[in-house]
Amino acid sequence: QVQLVESGGGLVQAGDSLRLSCTGSGRTESNYHMGWFRQGPGKEREFVAFITYSGKTIYYADSARGRFTISRDNAKNTVYLQMNSLKPEDTAVYHCAARDTSREFYTRNTVQGLHAYDYWGRGTQVTVSS
Repeated sequence: QVQLVESGGGLVQAGDSLRLSCTGSGRTESNYHMGWFRQGPGKEREFVAFITYSGKTIYYADSARGRFTISRDNAKNTVYLQMNSLKPEDTAVYHCAARDTSREFYTRNTVQGLHAYDYWGRGTQVTVSS
């Protein structure tokens, strides 16, 4: 089992920045690609960003591209989501998710789906006021 714990959320004003962190523990003998998702009030959980274990391949949702940056530090078992120029519509609970690298080949489309991931964190709340 892998435990994922997100942190760094909070209440900010439009235009502000936040950096979310997601730290993993547990089954460290495996390697994981990582994703960030979010779920706004009354909305379905949606893809935000993805990064491979090596960090060489990164995908963003259209809503995140240009404002958000995903990165990782494998030595710390931590993935980050730097969010700049936040908007009220970014208000959501942000979840990180882990996909075992031993799973079959992924595509840009598959890693945007909830079922592409093996483990999920409980989330951190981000609220952006106007």
